[in-house]
Amino acid sequence: MEIHRFPNAQVRLGDHLHWDILGLYTQLKTGLGCAFQSGYRPQSFGIDTWGVDFGLLDRNGELIGLPYSYRDPQTEGLIEELNQLIGAETLYAQSGLQFMPFNTLYQLVAMLQASSPKLDAAEKLLFMPDLLTYMLTGVISCEFTIASTSGLLHPLTREWNKALMEQLRIPARLFVDPVQPGTWIGSLRPDICEELGIPEIPAIAVGTHDTESAIVAVPASRGPFCYLVSGTWSLFGTELAEAIVSRVVLDQQFSNEGGVGGTYQLLKNIMGMWLLEECRREWKQSGDETNYSQLIAEARDAEPFRSLIDPEDLRFYSTGDMPDKIRSYCRETGQPVPCTRGEVVRCILESLALKYREVFEQTEQLTGQKFDALHMVGGGIQNTMLCQFTADALGRQVMAGPVEASALGNALVQLMQLGEVADIHEARRIIRDSFEVAVYEPEDTEMWQAAYVRYRRLRGAA
Repeated sequence: MEIHRFPNAQVRLGDHLHWDILGLYTQLKTGLGCAFQSGYRPQSFGIDTWGVDFGLLDRNGELIGLPYSYRDPQTEGLIEELNQLIGAETLYAQSGLQFMPFNTLYQLVAMLQASSPKLDAAEKLLFMPDLLTYMLTGVISCEFTIASTSGLLHPLTREWNKALMEQLRIPARLFVDPVQPGTWIGSLRPDICEELGIPEIPAIAVGTHDTESAIVAVPASRGPFCYLVSGTWSLFGTELAEAIVSRVVLDQQFSNEGGVGGTYQLLKNIMGMWLLEECRREWKQSGDETNYSQLIAEARDAEPFRSLIDPEDLRFYSTGDMPDKIRSYCRETGQPVPCTRGEVVRCILESLALKYREVFEQTEQLTGQKFDALHMVGGGIQNTMLCQFTADALGRQVMAGPVEASALGNALVQLMQLGEVADIHEARRIIRDSFEVAVYEPEDTEMWQAAYVRYRRLRGAA
């Protein structure tokens, strides 16, 4: 049952994009109060958020400024700079992450290059879920899955890479030793309990990276499976026992991110529903209040495969006029320029589905596994057109559900710690037994195969 939902918006202040951390803290307190007002008596709470971003605490434990948003442009050019300084293969072997401009290590290097006084004053770095947990409990902690998104946790030793920190002049004092998902952290602070009129509630470190919580709720049976966590980002991958940091994985630009139960996730970050949300935001600013159902209806009426984009093109990463960016990409690649909203939306959804096929094939090649189906979870699966397009593009069955995978996975890790659920396999069985999964069978595979060949040529990958 959903008790309290709230938005999470980026805030522009001067030249930088930040997160409204105090607003999030206030909303979390409101949510806890609402739970008790609704008659619930939570035995624990756990927080998961997006990865990479962080806040800094001074020696008194007070927050230094507002955390930067991962879409802040301060890291521009640092991927190339660090690859040249350290070597791409060496850096990948030590970080295990896809080279993405928002990775924590790039954010910290950008702050060092800007001579940020925040780093001089900082005593501890807390990733966003750890920071919010600290604000509610007063306990400083760092959870393994969120730490693994930083690029500073060695993927093989699973410890902080202090040699890399020293090379980049990143202060090692900032980092707290990671704990595994399911660790007790502390309890709700007495002053918050008094303010809200509620008893103390223990805090559990769940899979605090929201992707890892979502993967816990993938309703897969035992054995290898392939998943797509669909939201602002599309996280496409498979669950492994250990990280893989070989040259071939580097070349394909997959990440190794820590998972629940001592696992590692071999996955790729793909621009997801962000593309469509940014288009909607732009159209809304132009006075066009268009809902999803209208946009999907217009996309169905648009010509198939008229224009395609590469969702990984970095121009789509930042905020701005997304429809214009899409038109510019098509113009530059000699394709028909999408003019109507339906043409833009269809271009996005078809391009995402074709990208998913490319990454699906790469995942099979890298792991030596053959996947008969794809599990899709997360808010993006409410777009049934994208789910069907994905089945069509892959030529494989797509099983979509549940929608609120991150919240469910979060709760399941808490239940494991509370002794109510035995392990991750029982957790996934509970999801299978509790939620209806929509099944999409592939259609029009010949047409999609021709489109895939064209897409690969467009990207220079054929």
